[in-house]
Amino acid sequence: MRWDAIAVFIFFFLLVTVLGFVAARWRRGDLNQIHEWGLAGRRFGTVITWFLLGGDLYTAYTFIAVPAALYGAGALSGWFAVPYTILVYPFIYVIMPRFWSVCKKHNYVTAADFVRGRFGSKWLALAIAFTGILATMPYIALQMFGIQVSLEAIGFPTVIPIFGIDVDLPLIVAFLILAAYTYSSGLRAPAMIALVKDVMIFIVLFATIIYIPYKLGGFSKIFDAAHMKTLAAATTAKAKGTAPTFNDLLGSNQYLAYATLALGSALALFLYPHSLTSILSSNSVKVIKRNVSLLPIYSLMLGLLALLGYMAIAAKVKPLADLGNNGSIPALINAFFPSWFSGFAFAAIAIGALVPAAVMSIAAANLFTRNIYIEFFHRNANETQETNVAKITSFLIKFGALLFIVFLDKSIVINFQLLGGVWILQTLPAVFFGLYTRWFNRWALLIGWLVGMVFGTWTVFSNNIKSTAPIDFGFIHVPAVYAAISGVILNLVLAVILTPVFEMIGARRGEDITQPEDYAEATAPVEPPEIGQEALG
Repeated sequence: MRWDAIAVFIFFFLLVTVLGFVAARWRRGDLNQIHEWGLAGRRFGTVITWFLLGGDLYTAYTFIAVPAALYGAGALSGWFAVPYTILVYPFIYVIMPRFWSVCKKHNYVTAADFVRGRFGSKWLALAIAFTGILATMPYIALQMFGIQVSLEAIGFPTVIPIFGIDVDLPLIVAFLILAAYTYSSGLRAPAMIALVKDVMIFIVLFATIIYIPYKLGGFSKIFDAAHMKTLAAATTAKAKGTAPTFNDLLGSNQYLAYATLALGSALALFLYPHSLTSILSSNSVKVIKRNVSLLPIYSLMLGLLALLGYMAIAAKVKPLADLGNNGSIPALINAFFPSWFSGFAFAAIAIGALVPAAVMSIAAANLFTRNIYIEFFHRNANETQETNVAKITSFLIKFGALLFIVFLDKSIVINFQLLGGVWILQTLPAVFFGLYTRWFNRWALLIGWLVGMVFGTWTVFSNNIKSTAPIDFGFIHVPAVYAAISGVILNLVLAVILTPVFEMIGARRGEDITQPEDYAEATAPVEPPEIGQEALG
């Protein structure tokens, strides 16, 4: 145990804990209303939305897993995250203003709310809600894993024997703190904490990408070390008659897998409930457009951060025990920086887990409350009852994620997270296409979703829980492709084919309660530009 690192870690963790509870009084609203608790009253401006989205999308696991993937497997697994975060923002610049406008008009809190209103189908809305919750659960678990990695990196014991039973006490304490201020402050808590988290992460980033390459002799030596690992992997693979396990550059047989990983991840990112929750908390379309224009700053940061994986190869660090490749970056930071700075860096990573974990649990709770509990169990619930159910559900979802980490093998949780993109992309036809057309029959969309979910899940599990796999159907042979893309293509094809079939047999369409003008940006309130303290107040 390195007490100076632990002291710094605890100081910043306590700081954000206090901010989490103080946030209940920030931009005060009636937290017994779900749009106040779950969307902060839709009042966030450009600055807060930028920090919230950055903290929400670029999670603690991102800061560990992306460079760790580059360290362990090379370009295919580690680098696709960089182009996908570049691809996503022009796409979202077009899509999200329409989504925000119609949700603001009808007071929708979730994507499933929109689908319910657009297609008049509670079963299709249930499918969207179920998928969102399912894809979010392992994602929250990985944020807990990020906290656990940070604790282990500073030497803090993550398993403490109590009455002869090994207990993950520090992780349980972190969970209780997270649950408490999320329950009391709602979305305001992660928004306020995101301000601190992002500043800390940028400090760590600039320190690592400047100091570590300097000590290693420059980036040329770093890339040379990665290439030498490629040659060694190729030699070993040739001797064993297997495929190489590491490539510093893409092989020709990896192009399709790489491209579909990037495209599928880009399409999926803003279908996740936590991403849409952050978008809906904005106060205008202008705020969304400004943020989409500014968020590529994080993509630049991610590209630099990913190179820490190759730096770990050049430094010949030994990953922390029991963490595999995920222990490579913590080992790198420990090797090059004094203990107090390591404590600061791992506090930044742990805090970076709290922000998305809070938003994810809130978003999943909103889905359960609005589209399962209210729709199927208590249609006459008032706003206070609705919000209380959301608060309790948020707690239970975080508790379920904690059980993932405590009782299951960590590698299983990580592999299950790969399914998140496969699952959530199957909601694209109903959500994104629904913003532009109502041509699809609701039953065709539901069947397409079901087949896409089953096909994508089967593809991943039948290939040892790998998210990229070749497709072989008799005379059809496709090289390794991201299962989310192949699943959503099948989903869309079925929806297109079955729509006229259902129309012919008289399967009724549901009522569309939205109007064309609801999607127009002109319906969004015109907000004055934020200046000075208004940006933070």
